[in-house]
Amino acid sequence: MPEHDPLIRRVLGGNYLELTLLRLIVDEKPEQQVSVKLSIAERGGPLEVEGTGVGLVDAIYAALLARYGREVQSLHSIQMVEFTVSAELATKNGKSGVDAVAKVEIHVVNSEGRRFAFADSSRSMTTSAARAVLSMVQYFINAERAFITLDHARRDASERGREDLVSRYTAEMAEVVESTSYAEVIDAIRKRLR
Repeated sequence: MPEHDPLIRRVLGGNYLELTLLRLIVDEKPEQQVSVKLSIAERGGPLEVEGTGVGLVDAIYAALLARYGREVQSLHSIQMVEFTVSAELATKNGKSGVDAVAKVEIHVVNSEGRRFAFADSSRSMTTSAARAVLSMVQYFINAERAFITLDHARRDASERGREDLVSRYTAEMAEVVESTSYAEVIDAIRKRLR
């Protein structure tokens, strides 16, 4: 997980959103769009999302963006810059190695050019890819929510004349903002306040 995850978890506490892959259905015809249906667990229970894309990762991201993109502006500004799949052959059960653990790693940058890596390993490349994308989306959702939570706490502390808390929340916001797309998050906050 990225470096600010412990702070984000502390700020959000019980409101930290955990996303877990329950099921993945992939429909792929070579040289055509890939369609996916994901069943994921979130706080409210199981949820199904669907998406299409030029490949598996694009389709999974499209499905999650359709669900969370309106609420979380940061998801629109991240860009994938690296995607790797490797086999951890020491984990194979048989002689051929086709049953080895596959490690999928996704690197993205936010609108400020900061790089983040998300990885997952399992015996299924598709499961690992889906869980890596899910981990990425979960992180950016929670980072943006933490920034907004800290902004509200900072304003409340300012109104109460608690400069000690204003300083603390401002410093924490400066850390969390590295994980979000600052301009878009601020615009979203302003729109909510209108």
